[in-house]
Amino acid sequence: MAMSDLIGSSPKFRALLEEINMVAPVDSAVLVRGETGTGKEVVAKAIHAASARRHQPFVAINCAAIPAALLESELFGYERGAFTGAIAQHEGRFQAADRGTLFLDEIGDLPLELQPKLLRVLQEQQVERLGSSRSLPVNVRVIAATNQDLWGMVQEKKFRADLYYRLNVFPIKLPPLREREGDIPLLVSHFVRKFAERQGKAIDCIPEEVMEALESHSWPGNIRELQNFVERAVITTTGAVLRPRLAELLMQPASTEVRTLADAERAHIVATLRETNWVVGGRGGAAARLGLPRTTLIARMQRLGLAKNPAAPSERRWHSADTDGHLANAAGAGYGGSDREQVHIG
Repeated sequence: MAMSDLIGSSPKFRALLEEINMVAPVDSAVLVRGETGTGKEVVAKAIHAASARRHQPFVAINCAAIPAALLESELFGYERGAFTGAIAQHEGRFQAADRGTLFLDEIGDLPLELQPKLLRVLQEQQVERLGSSRSLPVNVRVIAATNQDLWGMVQEKKFRADLYYRLNVFPIKLPPLREREGDIPLLVSHFVRKFAERQGKAIDCIPEEVMEALESHSWPGNIRELQNFVERAVITTTGAVLRPRLAELLMQPASTEVRTLADAERAHIVATLRETNWVVGGRGGAAARLGLPRTTLIARMQRLGLAKNPAAPSERRWHSADTDGHLANAAGAGYGGSDREQVHIG
């Protein structure tokens, strides 16, 4: 298996390798989730390299980087004369990836109007170019990636449920770097060798205090941030001992860092609940303040692991957390009870 860019030995990293080994030999769709900078495309390439399609094309497209008006033609191709400026036939990314793997990065940014067409291609394994009524067969394995909460987007009607289920056949969750204990020294050593060789330098020593500083940093930008930091350190190092500018790390206070979108959402919801004395529904409840339907807020609280307010009197039978961390009603009445439910951080 070609995994030269996958570096680590932590339990979470080893679990990730096991998942890659399990899914690589089959053609099932894979949905890779993780924070920005965790290496989602690296994982997609590793899956492709370990599959029977490894000698065929690996084609990547960033759904957030291409304007919505152009994304359809980039994915599916177009015929000559299909629109102004279409002076020649164009092969889309699906055709370019025929017999290989198509990596759809930032799939959460795929416009809603394109989602039914993508779903049809995934189900039928046929693509129809813009300006053509003829379907062309394609044999493509799809790996999608996102740093967004697609299930939350489904509930908010921002992403099609049928497409979500079609992409989420085999989900892989990438751990953030801060949860990969012991992997930072391996990654730092790898990046130092890589960039020193590229820059024609001989750096063979990383001081212990430098490594300790790197290990203690939270790395909100994950592996990408660490890689960039090490590259800068190699650039500024003039001898055989790595001399990074550690002061850069001190400029990022971990205590005020919002690491993920989910963290920010959770913090905002909790702050609003505190303002309303943990009241969810009703005219002055948190749902009204957040501009959300009461049921939508409850669903988000369930996803974020929020339970009942511990300060509430014990005889009040509000929602509590079940053994799986989901919301359950202590009275067994579901979510259809009073408009004034109370919650706390689970």
